[in-house]
Amino acid sequence: MTSRPSLAARLAALLPDLSPWRSSADFRLLWVQGLVTYFGSFMALVALPLQIKDLTGSPLAVGAMGAVELVPLVVCGLYGGALADAVDRRKVILGTEAGLGLLALVLLVNAALPDPMLWPLYGVAGGVSALAGLQRPALDSLMARIVPHEQLGAAAALNSLRWQAGAIMGPALAGLVVAYAGHATAYAVTVATFAVSVLLCRRLAPAPPAEKGMRPSLRGIAEGARYAWSRPVLLGTYAIDMAAMFFAFPNTIFPFLADELDAAWSLGLMYAAGSVGSLVLGLTSGWTARVRRHGLFVVSGAAVWGLAIAAAGWFDDVWPVLICLTVAGAGDMLSGLGRSTIWNQTIPEELRGRLAGIEVLSYSVGPQLGQVRAGGMAGWTGTRTAIWSGGVACVASVALLAAALPKLLTYDSGTDEDALRRRAQSEEALRAASPTG
Repeated sequence: MTSRPSLAARLAALLPDLSPWRSSADFRLLWVQGLVTYFGSFMALVALPLQIKDLTGSPLAVGAMGAVELVPLVVCGLYGGALADAVDRRKVILGTEAGLGLLALVLLVNAALPDPMLWPLYGVAGGVSALAGLQRPALDSLMARIVPHEQLGAAAALNSLRWQAGAIMGPALAGLVVAYAGHATAYAVTVATFAVSVLLCRRLAPAPPAEKGMRPSLRGIAEGARYAWSRPVLLGTYAIDMAAMFFAFPNTIFPFLADELDAAWSLGLMYAAGSVGSLVLGLTSGWTARVRRHGLFVVSGAAVWGLAIAAAGWFDDVWPVLICLTVAGAGDMLSGLGRSTIWNQTIPEELRGRLAGIEVLSYSVGPQLGQVRAGGMAGWTGTRTAIWSGGVACVASVALLAAALPKLLTYDSGTDEDALRRRAQSEEALRAASPTG
């Protein structure tokens, strides 16, 4: 008779799988570097729209950040993907991280002026978007090279956990720092974190391009786009994420929601609440490493996100709103785990940078356009209507896309041809790198 596992064993099985941390020094280095960077970035992410609100008092002016960031993100995201397949990815990461630190310094100098100017805020927002577009494909495409194939799901969970830790600490402290010490202090913290991040990035091992890599070109970008278009599973991950973020990304109007609920003190908590939900899921993500149906994660997580955002728009008390935002964050985390794992499991090495560039667009363009939608609709219909209607539209669009792309729902990493091919490539690369051959 087989004995049932103890309660301690069952609880341990829920904890995050730490195998990527143990097996890869570069993964450990990038994990720490990312935590530092996210903390500083989220400080600025709260301080920047709040400063625009203080200078203009207009939700449309805050939402316009998304429009300013959109074109640089599209252009540089696509070019950054081609660049990541053609040059040493370590150099791309190091150079863009230094550039982001310099832009944070511009925010600090402007905030320290007796009368801070508005246009540098939009200029920096566009510059950050451009550098992030160049950097993210190199970062994302590096993961499948430094982590064994069978550990990619666990690596996605650990990376999401890191992101959420920064997303909680950064916004929560930013609200307090801006309120009691001013925007300049928040930007100073951001500058300091990027300085530390650059030092850590210098310690990464070189990451030269694959043998089949090609020079950055429109032809190369088109080749990556054709590959993505030919894979319904990938198309589904991109489309569902973009739809969810376009319709249900209300972060840009949180300052106005806090005022409407007569709870200005809750602004930092609103920005952090989603990350709390994601963190809870991340801390109990051990079970996700044993799941093969990651397409179900993408669809169900996006649906939970939309439902929770819709509920947040209905309540007129701040505490239920915070609970709804927390649940939304857990849904977003689940969907993100599914997307990241599918991408890393199925995309061939020689196309990984260019496909990472498309991935950047899928999970970045949506929020940028979502800011414009939320800000414009809030100015037209009111803050809470803009939130709940976006959540409803998110759920409807996710349902339609899932019905139109059924292969996403049936994706199984144990039977999918692209996943099996990529696993074989990964195992062959490990054998070639082994001292015993």
